[in-house]
Amino acid sequence: FSAEQEAQALRKAMKGFGTDEDAIIEILTKLNVSQRQQVLITYKSTIGRDLIDDLKSELSGNFERVIIGLMTPTTMYDVHELRRALKGAGTDEGCLIEILASRTNAEIRRINENYKIQYDRTLEEDIVSDTSAMFRRVLVSLATGNRDEGAYVDEALAQQDAQCLYEAGEKKWGTDEVQFMAILCTRNRHHLLRVFDAYRGIANKDITDSIKSEMSGDLEDALLAVVKCMRNKPAYFAERLYKSMKGLGTDDSTLIRVMVSRSEIDMLEIRREFLAMYGKSLYSFIKGDCSGDYRKVLLRLCGG
Repeated sequence: FSAEQEAQALRKAMKGFGTDEDAIIEILTKLNVSQRQQVLITYKSTIGRDLIDDLKSELSGNFERVIIGLMTPTTMYDVHELRRALKGAGTDEGCLIEILASRTNAEIRRINENYKIQYDRTLEEDIVSDTSAMFRRVLVSLATGNRDEGAYVDEALAQQDAQCLYEAGEKKWGTDEVQFMAILCTRNRHHLLRVFDAYRGIANKDITDSIKSEMSGDLEDALLAVVKCMRNKPAYFAERLYKSMKGLGTDDSTLIRVMVSRSEIDMLEIRREFLAMYGKSLYSFIKGDCSGDYRKVLLRLCGG
């Protein structure tokens, strides 16, 4: 890998009349995120121009969004996406849920630090001013990045938690959402998997079915996302991708964010889960749903 070679090749792809999009796709998708950062710095020092500015002036639409996403450091990409989801007229609740429910404590702490530096306010402040009720409390809890990440399972506590969830939902009239939040947003993954098993024994139904019948709207989506991420994170992302493309129109924001943010983490597992869940490959799904350079770059990120 030579940062200088790649920087020169990128400049060549954009210089003069017309842009060589294929070359840009080729170069950027073969590099990893830290190599792309090196190219960014080298581009400025050897060519004296800003690579992001050059890319933005040459590219457009969803293709541009993917390429700029790839050029953004991982944590900053999440920060920008969260900010986009919070500021402006509407709120993109799906984006908030997806990022906060799926990232590790360390990732969330880095997001918080960078968010504050970038926007001079905390992520929590923006969540509080932009969301409400119990949904707000769940997001604030997830945004602290304070989940137990150990592997210890206290069998008695798991039984007690399962009973607690049952009594907070199925067993009573109305739902005690705070109990759901307290357990689902703080316990470690191994413990929760045990709780879900115990819950099925007590309630005679899966925890996800109870959440669906007891809650609605964003709160339901948030708690379901937490459960799904605990059980099988790649399957959660496979479902996000499927829903972004199925039916009429494409939810490009979600499609781009998942493809860019997971491309170097668990894309192979996501592809495997996608095929198992929907009987079609992620590759063929993207191929049928997108077009042009946008499709080309997504297929490269998908691989295979």
